[in-house]
Order: sequence, then structure tokens, then C-alpha cells
Amino acid sequence: MAKRGGFPGGGMPGNMANLMKQAQRMQRQMEEQQKELETKEFTAAAGGGAVEVTVSGKKEVLKVKLSEEVVDPEDIEMLEDLIVAATNEALRKVEEEAGAAMSKFTGGLGGGIPGMF
Repeated sequence: MAKRGGFPGGGMPGNMANLMKQAQRMQRQMEEQQKELETKEFTAAAGGGAVEVTVSGKKEVLKVKLSEEVVDPEDIEMLEDLIVAATNEALRKVEEEAGAAMSKFTGGLGGGIPGMF
């Protein structure tokens, strides 16, 4: 009479191998997704479009575009604030896209792997 359940002699090693293959495939897909994200550019504007900042998926500032009317030597602080606001918004877009990519792998369970994106 065959034993039911239990670890010895049950098909667990085969299931474990399948699980490992799935985990490796998922890791490769996540790495590919990360590489794809790093090649993208994200642009955000502030001050009604007077300041525009473009960042990469690697979270590096690539470009800052300023309208002539926003360059006022008497109000440098406003220009600085607009640059900060546009940069932070562009970086938020990177995080949003990274989160959306991660949710494909976690099935919307949230969390994710800290430091992954």
C-alpha cells in the first residue's frame, strides 16, 4: 500500500525544481524590466511649463529647460523652487513606472523587494 502525503517519496523534489525554474525566470524578467526602465526618459514641468526637467530611469537628471520669462535675476529663489518641483515630479514618474512594473511580478500584492527599483 502506497503512503499518502508526507515529504519522503512524494513528488516534492520535482515541484521544488519547477518552483526554482519559475523563480529564476521571474528574476530574469525583473532584470529585463529594470534595464528597460533605465533606458526610458521621464519629463515633468512646473510653473505652467516655464521649467521642464527630464530624468532617466536611472534617476539621473538629463536635461533642464527654462523659458526666458522665468529667468528673473531679481527672483532666483522662485526659479530654484520650480526646478526642484519639476525634478521631484519627474522622479515620482520614474517611481510610479517602476512600481507598476513590479506589480506585474507581485500580482498586485504590494510590498515588492526593497531596493529592487
